[in-house]
Amino acid sequence: MSKQQATLLWQKQSSGTNKGWNRVKKFKWLYVLLLPSIAYFFIFSILPYYGLSIAFKNFSPFVGIADSPWVGMRHFERLMDNPDFYRLLRNTLLINIYKLIFGFPVPIIFALLLNEVRSVLFKRSVQTITYFPHFLSWVVFGGIVVTFLTPSGIINGVLKAFGMSSINFLVDQQFFRPMLVVTGIMKDFGWGAIIYLAALAGVKPELYASARVDGADRFQQMLHVTLPGILPTISLMLIINLSHMLDAGFEQVFVLMNPTVYEVGDIIDTYVYRMGLEKGQFSIATAVGLFKGVIGFVLIVSANTLLRKLDQRSIW
Repeated sequence: MSKQQATLLWQKQSSGTNKGWNRVKKFKWLYVLLLPSIAYFFIFSILPYYGLSIAFKNFSPFVGIADSPWVGMRHFERLMDNPDFYRLLRNTLLINIYKLIFGFPVPIIFALLLNEVRSVLFKRSVQTITYFPHFLSWVVFGGIVVTFLTPSGIINGVLKAFGMSSINFLVDQQFFRPMLVVTGIMKDFGWGAIIYLAALAGVKPELYASARVDGADRFQQMLHVTLPGILPTISLMLIINLSHMLDAGFEQVFVLMNPTVYEVGDIIDTYVYRMGLEKGQFSIATAVGLFKGVIGFVLIVSANTLLRKLDQRSIW
């Protein structure tokens, strides 16, 4: 590169830098408004990464993170040698797979059905009713579930009315996982449908008009116009759900679980809670949490790569 070319390149880079600073000065108050968000994520999302070193140390709260001795991969080896860990992993994966298979399509179907409603008053009323459970904590919602599912609850009252024997859903291992799936769907399907309703609003009306000209009925329009129109949103939500594959819902399981269903209901998050907060074994609890985070990262990258190869919308 000649001296003249180097000078032109330097001038071009300097000009770009000056344009960048001029842009910052021009919109400085917008950047000021951005500072609280940056500070929030830095304090609560970036700084806590320092605490991950606890997984590789024999941590003691009396000496602090920095002075705790390093032990390398010892806690991960203990984790893999623990037979309970594979039970926790199996329970977590099974509960999440059930929720993904049976729960993921429900908001989509609900949004499609609600989109076909022409009465604005009825549509808004249904939306309000179905959104409301999402704003209840699992402590409140779980209390309602327990009231319905106890041997003297409403569900068993209906079973007895039809001459069937009562079922204690809360202590029967056969019904515990289905109960988690059903109650999880009931609580969040209305809220989850918001995203799909927003995506449906973006489907061009001209496509429906063209489909009607071609003789398509309402079901065919939904199948060939509506669903392809929201398919990118469905793909994006699928990636997000896969990234939480090892998050089986701590609050839900913690509220509804009891020792009789530990074999089928105990998950990684409840184990971390017991080891970290109840027993004070912070290092092993951090190792479990780090393992879960790594698996979640691998899943989201894999799902994103697959969707990109299928020419679907991806996160990056």
